[in-house]
Amino acid sequence: MALLSSGAVRERCNRLLALGLDGELPHFTVDLDRLPAVAARVIEVTRRRYPDFAVPLRSCWRLFEAGGVDRWDMLAGARGFADVREMGRTAFDLAILAGLTGAEPGPDWIYREEVTGLPLARAEGLAVATLAMLAGGFFSAAPADPLRADAHALMRLDLAELAEGFQAGAANPLDGLAARAALLTRLGEATGLRPDLFASADEPRPGGLFDLLLDEATQGPLPASRLLDLLQDGLAPVLPGSLTLDGLGLGDTGRHPRLVTGDATTGLVPLHMRLQAIAWSLVEPLAWAGLEVCDLDGLTGLADADTAGLFLDGGVLALRDPAAAAGPHAPDAELVVEWRALSVALLDRLAAHLRADMGATADTLPIGCILEGGTAAAGREIAREKRPDGAPALAILREGTVF
Repeated sequence: MALLSSGAVRERCNRLLALGLDGELPHFTVDLDRLPAVAARVIEVTRRRYPDFAVPLRSCWRLFEAGGVDRWDMLAGARGFADVREMGRTAFDLAILAGLTGAEPGPDWIYREEVTGLPLARAEGLAVATLAMLAGGFFSAAPADPLRADAHALMRLDLAELAEGFQAGAANPLDGLAARAALLTRLGEATGLRPDLFASADEPRPGGLFDLLLDEATQGPLPASRLLDLLQDGLAPVLPGSLTLDGLGLGDTGRHPRLVTGDATTGLVPLHMRLQAIAWSLVEPLAWAGLEVCDLDGLTGLADADTAGLFLDGGVLALRDPAAAAGPHAPDAELVVEWRALSVALLDRLAAHLRADMGATADTLPIGCILEGGTAAAGREIAREKRPDGAPALAILREGTVF
């Protein structure tokens, strides 16, 4: 279905931006004159984080390096994978698990890594905890082969054991723990139901998708949008969401009445943040296997709370009702859908500014590198300057699945 594609995300988000530039949106105004200053801030933050400007893609693999420890490299080295397929399946298992469990954990949750003793918060803590659980065989149905995520093990996931893996409890509250567990249970179910995608060379597991892509890549480079298409095909039922069309769940898709199409899709605004984030994380394991992923900007930018907050705190976006910032708002609220969609479209405008300033192109500086270099880190930095607790510019309910 077209609405599940990254092309639909970009097209519909840009339609809302056009309405915003004409002053026709109910919740936000748009001031593109403020965009150059935001672009300069992103460049400054990127140069500080990556002085040589060799910026990698935004992905879970950066999170696994929290504290300067390359945990995936250590895990892969200790395992000594038999071949590239075994490596790829495990890497895909891990990337998909981390992507689905990576929504904001809340301000009071901390993961204390046993080996390093590091206290890790937010996305880094969640990712490192997920890697530790995979390394410990938490997601495996085969005791002799712990580094895997089997459909059967995911379907039998125990909430109390997941809480233990995330070190969550009354003294260390993790927002949306039950919702994260439900995502993983549905992941097991969806994986088991699609052996054509996830079990062509092994028992059903999320990482089985690697085999399919490895075989496809013999025909030439894989477009990045193909990764999202396959994830949508197999994992769309995993994501929560009340919107359906022709009996198919639309996942991370919201409604906005100003987006009028004249057909059954009128008012629907696809965003697909979680699955696009996973798609970004699949690029590197494919590269490790010697496979090329092309047209990286076939995927869109991601309107997470930090990146979307960058545009709001930077003045490119302004709330018509400033009091609305206090919220909290549900992720599918019209105001939030408008904010996220405008931010996705503005990321393309921001990317054009950055590339022009730096003499770069979409090939040398894809939007995935702009996200990693820059936008989320700059958003967090500005949030700390504007609010003592560094809270996002717009208060969103953290339910463990989207934000």
